[in-house]
Amino acid sequence: MDSGLHQKGLIVLLAALAVQLTVQAQSLTNQSEQTLTQQQWRDSLTSINRQIATQSWSTDLHLRKAAINLELQQWQYAIDEYGLVLEHQPQNPAALFYRAYAATHLRHYDVARRDYEELLRIFPTHTEARLSLAYTLQQMGRKTEAMDQLNMVVEMRPDSAVVYAARASLEQELKQYEAAIYDWQQAVRLEPSNSDYVVSLVELLLSEDRKSEARRVLDDAVKRGIPRGLLHQWYLRC
Repeated sequence: MDSGLHQKGLIVLLAALAVQLTVQAQSLTNQSEQTLTQQQWRDSLTSINRQIATQSWSTDLHLRKAAINLELQQWQYAIDEYGLVLEHQPQNPAALFYRAYAATHLRHYDVARRDYEELLRIFPTHTEARLSLAYTLQQMGRKTEAMDQLNMVVEMRPDSAVVYAARASLEQELKQYEAAIYDWQQAVRLEPSNSDYVVSLVELLLSEDRKSEARRVLDDAVKRGIPRGLLHQWYLRC
C-alpha cells in the first residue's frame, strides 16, 4: 500500500464516516432496497413521483424521494427536495442533515455549514452533525473553528475511535504531531483491528523518526490479528 495513497484514502474515509454513522437515522429505505440496481432506483423514483402527484402533502414521500436522489447521486435534486420538506417543517432533522450532506458533494460549503449549525442549535449533542460540521469547516479553510468542533465531539464521545481519528487528521495538517500521535493511539485503542488507524499512527511515528515505537505498534497489531503481510511495507521502513 502506497503511503500517499493511504493518506488520501484516509481523508475520504473520515469524510464518509460522518455520514455513514447516521445512515440508519433517516430510515427511509428497508434492508432489501440496499441491493437495488440503478435502474431499480430510477423505477422507484418514478413510482414515488406518481404518488406525490396524486396525494396531498406527505413529508415521508418527499424524504423517500430525496433519499433516492442521494442514492442516484442527484445532489441538486436531493437539495431541492429537502428544501421542500424544510418549507413545511423547518426543523426536520433528516432534511437538515442530508441537505447539508448533498451540498458538500457540490462544494456548497456555506449551505452545508448553515444546515449543520441549525441542526446543532436544535440538537447540540448530535455527534454526527458536529463531526460533519468540522469536516465542512476544514474544507472551507476554517481550521481553528474545525478544531473547536472536534474538541467538542471528543468530549461528547470519548468512546468513539472515529472522532479521535478525525481530530488526529486535522492535528497532523496543523503540524501538531504530539497531539496527533496521542489521538491515533486512542483510535487504535478503541478499534484495535482497524488497520487504517494502525498505519496512520505508524506513518506519523516514522515521520518523527521514532522507529522503535512504530515497530512496537506494528508488532502489537499483528498479535491482535492484523495480517503481517498487510503491514509489510511499514515493517521494512522500521
